[in-house]
Amino acid sequence: MTAQRTRIPISVLDFCPIREGETPREALLQATELAAHVEALGYHRFWVAEHHNAPMVASSAAPVVISHIAAHTRRIRVGSGGVMLPNHVPLIVAEQFGTLASLYPDRIDLGLGRSAGSAVTQEDVMRRLLRLAPEARERYPADVQELQSYFRAPASMQDIRVVPGSGLQIPLWLLGSSTFSATEAGRLGLPFVFATHIAPHLASEALLAYRSNFQRSEQLEQPYAAICVIAVAADDDDTARFLFTSLQLIMLARVRGLQGQMPPPVPSIEEVATPEERAGIAKALPLAVVGSSARVTNELNRLIAETDPDELMVLTLVHDQTARRRSFEILAQHEAFALGERR
Repeated sequence: MTAQRTRIPISVLDFCPIREGETPREALLQATELAAHVEALGYHRFWVAEHHNAPMVASSAAPVVISHIAAHTRRIRVGSGGVMLPNHVPLIVAEQFGTLASLYPDRIDLGLGRSAGSAVTQEDVMRRLLRLAPEARERYPADVQELQSYFRAPASMQDIRVVPGSGLQIPLWLLGSSTFSATEAGRLGLPFVFATHIAPHLASEALLAYRSNFQRSEQLEQPYAAICVIAVAADDDDTARFLFTSLQLIMLARVRGLQGQMPPPVPSIEEVATPEERAGIAKALPLAVVGSSARVTNELNRLIAETDPDELMVLTLVHDQTARRRSFEILAQHEAFALGERR
């Protein structure tokens, strides 16, 4: 492990969550408002995730959402966390993000994932997402390289030109929750984001795989690894734990094979879940950072010391928009984070 950095950028991953009783429009407008809020706080990036057949997620058409958010902010980098490449033809993705980068120069990131982006694995959903290419997941590394090639200037008139996009050198990232994506990101010389909210037990192993397999590229001279962590901060521990129950309820529904919109918090998860269900929820969320400023500071210090990230990305699924804003304000006070610095 390298020496711990003095300060690192902090960024946001957002699902554009749809709260119970709300419409996707309301969720998208709230996400846009939140992006402007964290921009004012000095956060570095605001990424949205592509998910399908997920009643809680409004950002299924990630490039469209990115364009709207970028149009309503001025400085913060906006991107995908991520575009699920197996669902798409690389040429089309290149054209979409080439257009975004032309409209919002030096502000667009293209994060790529290998899954289909379905919150609940269902055969009919996967079949419709991958109907053009059932082997798309296996072709993922080659598709990433094809996508890279479109953003370079064509070598000859015979090469395919992406318009807009050709020659823009749009930053590509690989996202992952396994050593496979980590190794591929290192081999291709791309920045990597590990999803601790999906596979917390593999964080250290994946980051080691990324750094040990890293090869210098046109985009990167040295490894650049970020970790994405669930965080809920509030003015006191009890309030944070109360707000966190919304996410626990989401996980409880998943344990029960259900899904829906984001539920409001409850006084205690013990009141609605069995001991076995609570154990399953806790196992899925061991790295979640929840509490007051002091508790969150201690937990983040421990996580940063263990993983030595170049950047921290935060996922905050809180039902109340005011409380969500407040959570990001508290996180921004942490001395480990470089705020408002361009990288």
